[in-house]
Amino acid sequence: MPPLRAVQYFEVVARLQSFSKAALELHVTQSAVSHQVRLLEEHLDVTLFERQGRMFSLSNAGESFYEEISTALGAISNASRTIKSGRKGKVCSAVYSSLAVKWLIPRLKSFKQPYPHIELTLNMVADDVTFNEHIADCFISVIPPIKGYISTSLYQERLVPACGKSLWQQIKHLSLNDIINQQLLLSTQYFDVGENQHTDWLRWCASAGIPLASDAKFSHFSHVLFTAKAAKFNLGIMLIDTMLYQLH
Repeated sequence: MPPLRAVQYFEVVARLQSFSKAALELHVTQSAVSHQVRLLEEHLDVTLFERQGRMFSLSNAGESFYEEISTALGAISNASRTIKSGRKGKVCSAVYSSLAVKWLIPRLKSFKQPYPHIELTLNMVADDVTFNEHIADCFISVIPPIKGYISTSLYQERLVPACGKSLWQQIKHLSLNDIINQQLLLSTQYFDVGENQHTDWLRWCASAGIPLASDAKFSHFSHVLFTAKAAKFNLGIMLIDTMLYQLH
């Protein structure tokens, strides 16, 4: 067994990506944190962090070790909380805000009735979910973790075009080629940033057998709920997941 305090200190440094922040969380000096990390590296006979001046990052061995021990430490923490609090349990779930607002929160009452002793916390996550026991116990995400978790599929995401009723009355007689030349709405929750931000529109057009013009008109929104509201008020056409569309 490696020195367990050293393992704990390493986990905090790796999670926070900072020796100074780790020292604050652990209520020790930064030199004490560095000392424990060196002890662990000596015990494992590997380099856990690649250091370049004041900058550092996890080495390949460090990433692999962190993935394994973070889950184990999280399980120990959960077991300790359960023993201390008795039957009352705490569950933290990380979920996309749009899904939480439109789907999960309206269903929490039916969950709380059979499980009144469970204290539930919801954390909002973005597209690039970091799977870590310190962030949440369970996650709702587009891409499931490769290891360390049990995953199940909720539903198959399917994006369809949607717009407000007034705009639809104006364009419903047009061809698809003409419709796609209307103002198109983009949400960063569904689209990559940068050069590939129109990926889903390109895929939709390909499936419909029509080209997406190189000078297509786009309006950008930082959240799918903003995009849906803009579409509802006839500011353009968006691609929305069928389940969220039904909930709107």
